[in-house]
Amino acid sequence: MSAVDQGRLAEQIAAGTRMLVMEGILDYSGHISARVPGTDHVMIQSASDSRAELDPARILTVDMDGNVVRGDLKPPLELALHLEILRARPDVEAVLHCHMELAIAFTLMKGVTLQPMRARASRWASGIPTHPFPSLIRTTEQAQDLAKTLGEHHAALIRSHGMVLVAESVPGLFVDAVHFLENANQHMMVLQAGQEPLPLTDEEIAIISGPRDFHIAKLWNYYVRQGQSKGLIPEDWNTTV
Repeated sequence: MSAVDQGRLAEQIAAGTRMLVMEGILDYSGHISARVPGTDHVMIQSASDSRAELDPARILTVDMDGNVVRGDLKPPLELALHLEILRARPDVEAVLHCHMELAIAFTLMKGVTLQPMRARASRWASGIPTHPFPSLIRTTEQAQDLAKTLGEHHAALIRSHGMVLVAESVPGLFVDAVHFLENANQHMMVLQAGQEPLPLTDEEIAIISGPRDFHIAKLWNYYVRQGQSKGLIPEDWNTTV
């Protein structure tokens, strides 16, 4: 991967992180990781940098053993979470770990499972499992257990802690996070209305279609422009998809 392409990936991670803060999905903690194509390296932010002002020049590159190979800062405490999911899922290019409050709420209700309600939530038709370990995922063994809970799914909740999402790109990851929050909001609205949720059926999911690449590009560029208009995303960053 060329230096230009690596710079573009770092700018996508920084832009996606800032926009997730803008959307209330990230705050003072949480992180995006992404594979560096053609290598066994992963890009991720440092433990201490603000998510609201993440600078692509400060993003770290680490190897699959967690050693920093580019940058002079410390990686996040939960680096193992990212590495073990990426190790277990060669189909995944990007991972988000966050502490979405609404997602956590669905791990705190007896007999309630977050399910696909909105059309775009068909992304999680295979299920959204809950990992039972509520603490930080810091060790290789803890991360491997989480990766087993995630399995072949695209999302997993972490009991009383947060969640993980996986996708084929940073823009895809960001778009999925937006739709995950929308879906959780819709499910909660039904519960708060005192009604029984009616999740999408298998038959309904089977007829939901649409080009994912086009949808990701459309929403990513929309949110990038929002971020630029608010002064959160520099105009000269290469964030196009």
